Amino acid sequence: MCNFRVLVVFMGVTFGLLIPSIHSLTRIFGDIILMLDNLQFTLPTISCSIRIVIFWWKKEAIIPIMNMIVEDWIKLKNAQERNLMIRRARCARIIITFASCIMASGCFFLIILPSFGISMRTTTNITDPGKPMPLQTHYIYDVTNSPQYELTFISQSIYIVVAMMSYSGIDNFLGLLVLHICGQLDILKNHLTSLDKCVNSHEVLKSCITRHIRLLRAIDIIEDTYNVMLLFLFVYFAILFAFYGFRIITLFDEESDISFPHLMYFASTVINIFAHMCLYCALGEILVAQCNKIYYAAYSNKWYTMNPKVTHNLLLLMIRGSKPIYLTAGKIFPVTMATFCSLVKTSVGYMSVLHTTRS
Repeated sequence: MCNFRVLVVFMGVTFGLLIPSIHSLTRIFGDIILMLDNLQFTLPTISCSIRIVIFWWKKEAIIPIMNMIVEDWIKLKNAQERNLMIRRARCARIIITFASCIMASGCFFLIILPSFGISMRTTTNITDPGKPMPLQTHYIYDVTNSPQYELTFISQSIYIVVAMMSYSGIDNFLGLLVLHICGQLDILKNHLTSLDKCVNSHEVLKSCITRHIRLLRAIDIIEDTYNVMLLFLFVYFAILFAFYGFRIITLFDEESDISFPHLMYFASTVINIFAHMCLYCALGEILVAQCNKIYYAAYSNKWYTMNPKVTHNLLLLMIRGSKPIYLTAGKIFPVTMATFCSLVKTSVGYMSVLHTTRS
């Protein structure tokens, strides 16, 4: 039944939203404004389909990480360690709440307002010969008549909600995994910092090395699962950010008379894509920083006063900890704030090219 549900969601998003959107894109190709109206939905829909397929394919690899999280919460721990885990879990909950609010506002602008005749899209006779749909799509049948229009509108609304839940859920799961691992790395760092004060330092170090290896394996699984998703996310963020910047410039140049709901929707969409991209890179940056802290925690010990055997094993941990740990986009470049800034800079360059071409 689980596989069947995934198949139903994938088929609905692909055949109900993606293919009609691409069909519409081929009809308006060359008109930048109409292409922006199309791509702001088509690219996330492609990304959603890719995420569903990859996550379904990698589900067996994710199960051990879920079991690890359960074990970490069940395992006996002191008050300090529990507070560290709770703080990280609260951060994950805030991210999930924020993402849910963003998606709910998207449903309001895309589904609720158009059902009352207030469209958030740029509509023309080419894209919408009759009543406007929530998304810019083109079907092989006539949707201008009843009940075809009503049924298509309802089906689009359902597919939009399902796509948003799939898109947001997989992203929120990444934040949950990364923040939990960061919490475990915090606990591991505290153990290593006080290693020289422990009577049974050899046993404590052995436990730390075991936990460190387990966390590194979990990070490798997460990176292997999400690297293709993150690569496509970076690509479509660069495209959409350039198009949105160009659209903002044209609004000021042409002094267009845009309605307040349309302006609010446009602003929320720009903030949404910018905040999500910034969040991914921030998570990658936090993970890199936490992994580096393990190296410095091991180095900060008074290792010269400890048993030489323990010192030798600690040296192995330091060598492994000195290697940078990254989430990558397609195994090409790391997902960090430096990469995010470079991506924004590149998008601004393409934005100027689009403006020059339009002029």
